[in-house]
Amino acid sequence: MGASTKDVKIRIKSVESTQQITRAMGLVASSKLRRAKERMESSRAYFVAMRDTLGDIAAKMKGSDSLYVSGREIKKVCYIVIAGDRGLAGGYNNNILRLLQEHTEEKNVCVLPVGKRVNEYCKSHGIEVLTEEYAVVEAIDRHECAALSRMVADLYTDGSFDELYLIYTKFHSMLSQSPHVMRLLPLEVPEDVIDDTHYILYEPGITAVFEAIVPEYLTGILFGAVAESYCCELTARRNAMDAAGKNAEEMLEKLNLDYNRARQSAITQEITEIIAGSSD
Repeated sequence: MGASTKDVKIRIKSVESTQQITRAMGLVASSKLRRAKERMESSRAYFVAMRDTLGDIAAKMKGSDSLYVSGREIKKVCYIVIAGDRGLAGGYNNNILRLLQEHTEEKNVCVLPVGKRVNEYCKSHGIEVLTEEYAVVEAIDRHECAALSRMVADLYTDGSFDELYLIYTKFHSMLSQSPHVMRLLPLEVPEDVIDDTHYILYEPGITAVFEAIVPEYLTGILFGAVAESYCCELTARRNAMDAAGKNAEEMLEKLNLDYNRARQSAITQEITEIIAGSSD
């Protein structure tokens, strides 16, 4: 019975050590989450303004021969995929990678990974990777998003691929985040009828302005998606660590109960043996 109490005590120490780790990771995620939410919310205003402006211009370019609008035969598709740098974030990374797998089956694709997990996935599945430069999501700022946008815009116009998609995680609430895919290029021209009573003159021309503003539009989209995905990663990690902490508490309660029972049983056995020995 002594060996039994020893085993239970070792298990209790192991669970307590795990609980300390999960508590520390949860606190780190919580401390970063406030700043991440502020960055996510501030980036949305820029995204909405760029989307409305570009949508207004694109609506006037129906029938244009610009590659950003007209598109071409689809031979190769590029995906910008944003996932996490680390694990222990519940189903956050798996949900993104599952969505990527669904969209890349039986297609000629290349991937621009943002985050270490996507990079590792592409290497293990033999998927072409455009660059490994954006491996750390937390470190990506607006300047890097601008460089990334210019790169993919140039590759698209050069014919390196024929469609560009973005896969990231949308933030709904602290308890709800979902993977999402959206087409970036060619642009989907809005079907709404634009009110032409307020005429805007574009210099040197509407096509030149449109093609100059597309990389800026992509920058706003990517920065917003990075900010939103990182916020979702921290939220998922904090929730996962909270759940792990609660599970550890329940396990400790059960293990302490088992330990007390085993200890009581050992004491009872010792007393019985002493009484039996004294009666002899």
